Amino acid sequence: MNIDVIVPDALRKAYDAFHYAPAVREAGLIFCSGVIGQGDTAEAEFRDAWEKIGAILAEASAGYGDIIDTTIYMVDLPANAAAMAKVKDAFVQAPYPASTWIGVSGFVRPGARAEIKVIARQQR
Repeated sequence: MNIDVIVPDALRKAYDAFHYAPAVREAGLIFCSGVIGQGDTAEAEFRDAWEKIGAILAEASAGYGDIIDTTIYMVDLPANAAAMAKVKDAFVQAPYPASTWIGVSGFVRPGARAEIKVIARQQR
């Protein structure tokens, strides 16, 4: 059985180099890998991550309204939570998905502030 991988063109090099799928579709669900954004400020970094998630979901013919679960890993959670909440709310609207926020010590990309992982439903 083959895995139904979702790889937007912009992420093809990462798929080939690091051997992970940006997302996988199974049983009507889309499981996105963790996404780290880039930016000089927390808001810019978080916005970039949410935009990348949008591109992955679009490749799977889904959108932000199809997200059913989010897991947000963040360094210095107390200092970065307000910026993440503000940015997230620009992308994710009511009815809100389930959500878990976890404080961590760091990421594979040094200096990153957050990694966002989502599960979305396939559009009906």
